[in-house]
Amino acid sequence: MSDLLRWVTLTHTMRRHAHRHTSGKGHIYQGRFKIFPVQDDGHFLVVCRYVERNARQAGLVTLAEDWKWGSLARWLAKPRRKPDLLTPWPIARPSHWKDRVNQAMSKTEVDAVRHAIRRGSPFGDPDWTQSIARRLNLDSTLHPRGRPKKVAPG
Repeated sequence: MSDLLRWVTLTHTMRRHAHRHTSGKGHIYQGRFKIFPVQDDGHFLVVCRYVERNARQAGLVTLAEDWKWGSLARWLAKPRRKPDLLTPWPIARPSHWKDRVNQAMSKTEVDAVRHAIRRGSPFGDPDWTQSIARRLNLDSTLHPRGRPKKVAPG
């Protein structure tokens, strides 16, 4: 199975670069699929907004909903395509969601989401984050990597 996936991704990468007349740097799929716990409140909306605006942020489209492979385009599609491939959200999507996704995110929000992605750490308010990290044995994701620095005596 891994040989097949290696062949598919290599072939896709080569064809993509040939079609776009680029020489690419890095992997197309590098760092694509991450999982980390997210609190089902406003923190969930921050992560969804980050994900749904990725193509816009990368300059691939002018509006996030124009990215035909994104969940925002699928959610806005009329009539809804069947079968419905999108899982219902744990909280209500705001009525102005499309506009909110297209607005710039604050550096603080982006940095917080990227930190959770990099570390696999829970994303939520401090009490929830501590509690869920303890429950899921993710305490190490909340602390800096490596050994603590030695403190000089005296």
